[in-house]
Amino acid sequence: MIIKKFQGKTEAEAVENAKKELGSAVVIMNVRSIKRKGLFSFLLPQLTEVTVALEEEPERIAAPVVKKADPPQPSAIAEMVSAEPAVEKAVVPVVKEDTENKPGPFFSDEKQKENAIEEKLDSLHTLLEQQLQKSDENKEDQKEDEKEEETSEMERFIKLLYNAMMDNEVNEHYANQIIDEIEKSNKPNMPFDYALTNTYQKMILKFGKPAEIVPAKKGIKMVFFVGPTGVGKTTTIAKIASKFSVEGGKKVALLTTDTYRIAAAEQLRTYANILEVPFRVIYAAEEVDQALIDFKDYDFILVDTAGHSHQNEVQREAMGTFIHSVDGKVEHEVFLVLSATTKYRDLLSIADTYSAMTDYKLIFTKLDETTTLGNLLNLRLYTNASLSYVTCGQNVPDDIEIFNPQKTVKQLLGGKKN
Repeated sequence: MIIKKFQGKTEAEAVENAKKELGSAVVIMNVRSIKRKGLFSFLLPQLTEVTVALEEEPERIAAPVVKKADPPQPSAIAEMVSAEPAVEKAVVPVVKEDTENKPGPFFSDEKQKENAIEEKLDSLHTLLEQQLQKSDENKEDQKEDEKEEETSEMERFIKLLYNAMMDNEVNEHYANQIIDEIEKSNKPNMPFDYALTNTYQKMILKFGKPAEIVPAKKGIKMVFFVGPTGVGKTTTIAKIASKFSVEGGKKVALLTTDTYRIAAAEQLRTYANILEVPFRVIYAAEEVDQALIDFKDYDFILVDTAGHSHQNEVQREAMGTFIHSVDGKVEHEVFLVLSATTKYRDLLSIADTYSAMTDYKLIFTKLDETTTLGNLLNLRLYTNASLSYVTCGQNVPDDIEIFNPQKTVKQLLGGKKN
């Protein structure tokens, strides 16, 4: 009697694998779910293992030669991610597959919001597995052929990852840098799913930990928001102020140095009235000192600055004067607010301009107005500035969240946005 174990994504697939090797006369003795092994195995569904028995070994018939499929042609990554394996139905008892995703060390608490993206990452893995998986049979007789096949598989896997990053407008320099790091870390006979999770981990590390605004260690914290016109800076400040004041119970004051646009100041005044927090227009750097005295018992002073062309030198110098007027007087931070829809070359110019003025952290707005998120990674690597918040709409205070590197990386690797 022959007793052997086979694995598959479902019981039907595992039984089918058994029948392909041993014939249709196999008897199913046991069925169980098993966890995948390896780093980030929680990203993948469990496997099903069946134990089968055969009364006597069937006569072996030479397997027909099957022509290998051509390598996948480059196409929109959304179509690749949506591909699903076709599984032939088998007349066997059905065991419900456990597909619950267990939270790992890199996942945020908002698991429910990320389910769709996790499913898409799993779909990417399924597609890669379909394209790259090869038979385990006759390994001893085909070592040289397998070596060539492994090289081909890894090349196709790398191409898929590269195309996914290109589709998301990751800068070519950074995409090549990531691919080089993955290729150097690959070991002989490494399964492609390990390479995928290795890529996922490395990109999360490149984004780093998000820099949330927190209270000062002692006294008040002043937070300046800078950036070009039209990026939604004032609305972003209102969202953050609402989070702190209404949800966090913090004492918040709002200031604006934007004396160029009356509408912008009135917009922030309206938000301040709704939140019932103090609001003040600052016309000169000396008035900042008085604001520090008047609001000394507050937790945060959030300062809106004039949105202007980053090429306007006079306005840049005036803004720098406001920001540095509090040096050594109070704990403060500067956040550069950028739109995710801005062209990469323009983002570099803006980043360089403000880097010459002060250190800053990054906030990206208008994620709901773009289908690509590559610029988030591009600016993070170009400036080495921490990402803090992202916004995805005009609703105050709902359409803002702390930057989530895990969710962003999944989208960059081919997952769909929620």
